Amino acid sequence: METTQKKHLGRNISRIREMKGMKQETLAELLGISQQKMSVIENTADLDDAKLDIIAKALEVPTQAIKEYSDEKMLNIITNNTFNSNDSSTLNAINVMPTFNPLDKLVEAYDENKKLYERLLAAEKEKLAFVEQLLKK
Repeated sequence: METTQKKHLGRNISRIREMKGMKQETLAELLGISQQKMSVIENTADLDDAKLDIIAKALEVPTQAIKEYSDEKMLNIITNNTFNSNDSSTLNAINVMPTFNPLDKLVEAYDENKKLYERLLAAEKEKLAFVEQLLKK
C-alpha cells in the first residue's frame, strides 16, 4: 500500500525564501502584507493557486517549484550540477555558497537579544517606579 504525503506549501515557500536569502519581512513587503500574515501563510499547508501564483512571482520562481519542492530534489540538483564536465580535460565546478553570512546571523541574534534585554529592563524600571510610588503613599 503506497501512501503519498501531501506537500506543505507554506513550508516550501519558507524554504525557497530562505534559499534566496530573503527575510520574511521582505517577502511580506513585496506582497503588500504584514510580516505576521506572511508567517501565517508559511504555516499553512494548502494555498489556493491564485495566491500561490502571486507568491511565486514575488520569489521569482515558477509556481510548480513551490508545489513540487523537496529537499531531496534540491540536494540532487546541487549534487548533479556541482561536478559536471563534458570535457575530461576541464572540470566545470559550481561553487555552492551559503545564501547568508553566518556572522550576519550572529549579529542579528545579538541585536534581537539586546532589544529583548532593553525591553525587560524598561519593564523592571516601570515596576520599580510603581513600587516606589506605592511606598511614598
